[in-house]
Amino acid sequence: MRKKQQKQMPLIEPASGHPQEMELEIISLLIDSTPTICDYVLQDLNEGKVKKRNTGAQGMSADQVLRAAVIKQLYSFTYEQLAFHMQDSKALSRFCRIGIADKGFGKSALNANIKRISPDTWERISQDLLAHAKDDNIEKGRKARIDCTVVESNIHKPFDSIQLFDSVRVLTRLLYKARDEYGIKISFTDHRRRAKRRMVGIQYAKTMKKRFPLYKDLLKVTQKTIGYAIKAEALLGELHSTSIEPFALLNNIKHYGDLARKVYDQTFRRVIQGESVPADQKVVSIFEEHTDVIVKDSRDTYYGHKICLTGGASNLILDCVILEGNPADTDLVEQMLDRQKEIYGRYPLKVALDGGFASKDNLSKAKEREIKDVCFAKKRGLKETDMCRSEYVYKKLRRFRAGIEAGISWLKRSFGLTRCTWKGFRSFKCYVLSSVVAANLLTMARKKLATA
Repeated sequence: MRKKQQKQMPLIEPASGHPQEMELEIISLLIDSTPTICDYVLQDLNEGKVKKRNTGAQGMSADQVLRAAVIKQLYSFTYEQLAFHMQDSKALSRFCRIGIADKGFGKSALNANIKRISPDTWERISQDLLAHAKDDNIEKGRKARIDCTVVESNIHKPFDSIQLFDSVRVLTRLLYKARDEYGIKISFTDHRRRAKRRMVGIQYAKTMKKRFPLYKDLLKVTQKTIGYAIKAEALLGELHSTSIEPFALLNNIKHYGDLARKVYDQTFRRVIQGESVPADQKVVSIFEEHTDVIVKDSRDTYYGHKICLTGGASNLILDCVILEGNPADTDLVEQMLDRQKEIYGRYPLKVALDGGFASKDNLSKAKEREIKDVCFAKKRGLKETDMCRSEYVYKKLRRFRAGIEAGISWLKRSFGLTRCTWKGFRSFKCYVLSSVVAANLLTMARKKLATA
């Protein structure tokens, strides 16, 4: 059974007084002074685990897992780098509660433990830290600024030709595994080289007239490979009825086979039939199938997820919502304001929003919630005096709103929110929320050091 914290602190060298080390010391005190957050992590680590006798290695405590996750996002480490620096750096060893005589933890152990922390847990950790910031007069939540941005998934450009090749490549690899490891008697042809040549040819062809026959052949070999996968699926299903071993492989073939059929269908409709396939019907990656197509300002197209952020006067991120699809900003105002009431028990007095949120209906909804001043960066036909008590207050709030742009830029540059490198939608949420928690901890630490 996991432990929340070690009973006795290991032997650790004292701090040196370096500014960066002082920030880590304050973050460590913040984690210690908010004990509920380690309880949340402990619940995730123990979920599904059978209680055993106190024998063998104890593994990482909940406190160590949380601290390692914060360090990873704080310095944008890979798991391999995290494992090295936790053992090599005196400051990080002290922060993660690793003693001189301890061996540290490998990248696999760090990966497995950090990934067990759920998105709900990260959200509760964030809210508990905001409650701590409120008690310390760092952030009262009386003034908020709201804006949206996009965090991209870790995928290549979703060209149909590349996705068809990916489908052939992955399904062929699974077919070889079914034949070689489980003895499935299936006859199939390896079309990977042919598919790659067609994919490269499509990329270098300058006209659609030259691409068309290449697409037709690529669709043909994809269809053949999907047919092989269907046969393998049936044979593995028969084998699974007598043995549980091929269950994972069977699920993989079903999963990638379904995605390959969708990619084939959307390519056939677009290239052969000349249809315009709607964004919500497209598969943009067979590896990160949760990815949405986000068209921003009718100019730029992104592949990932839209997130809506609420910032405070202290530069803390008060709320982060990870959205599915590409909802309009005007549809998000009510939800974001109500979430502020859930977090702080009341609505803010002043709210500044990006111009995309502006509408008469949203202004009315904000005023119904007794928010005194509501500033949209673009007026969209609204009068300044309708939104705020005076023109002076409106201009002041509009300047205040610009601060969320700097906050978003900081999250992207320093905490990796430009692109999520974790796989799967659950992990995508964890990546974004853990980055927000790490950023808030650093902001709180710097506020405390500035007032010390």
